[in-house]
Amino acid sequence: MSTLPRGATVRRDAGLYGYERALRRHGFEPVAGVDEAGRGACAGPLVAGAAILPAGRAGIIPGLADSKLLTAAARERCYDQVVRRALAWSVVVISHDECDRLGMHVANVEALRRAVAKLDLPASYVLTDGFPVDGLGVPGLAVWKGDRVAACVAAASVLAKVTRDRIMVDLDEQWPAYDFKTHKGYITATHTAALEEHGPSPVHRMRFVNVRRAAGLEPLPGDP
Repeated sequence: MSTLPRGATVRRDAGLYGYERALRRHGFEPVAGVDEAGRGACAGPLVAGAAILPAGRAGIIPGLADSKLLTAAARERCYDQVVRRALAWSVVVISHDECDRLGMHVANVEALRRAVAKLDLPASYVLTDGFPVDGLGVPGLAVWKGDRVAACVAAASVLAKVTRDRIMVDLDEQWPAYDFKTHKGYITATHTAALEEHGPSPVHRMRFVNVRRAAGLEPLPGDP
């Protein structure tokens, strides 16, 4: 499903909780949001989060926004609030090896499906960020910039981002030459320089063109 239920509308000024309110008015409850972190990174895992927030004041997370727009400290505060307030939440980690085996798009969709399936409370409707995800077993809507306009997607974004950042900080202790704690495996100038100097680490994604180049390998057709 790629549209809201018949008769449901969300005003531009409805705020971060407008989608959930509109869906509840049409009998869809609970509503889950799902999002990922690390799709564009060339090292470390892909992480997906899913969250179901309660209706009313109990589900309002102070300072909640797209995780990419928050400081690290603000994300941690929101993470604690989401974990405490959510009716259900989940996090799924897809290893760099599985990302290589599946390819990033397939791995991304699979991570989102697993995160929704892992929720203790089954969702009746799912909001996703940016593109539709089939195979969820319930209707859903792909929301453009969903992590900025739908609270449950923003909550899922925070869960995924904080979890992945913590993993990358731990990986930095094992492979400090790559400075994973700073760039979290994304392709920055610092990361590129480290790749060129040291070659790929055991947690780099070998399907990425820049990683294969650093390893002296030919690029694979159609890979990032």
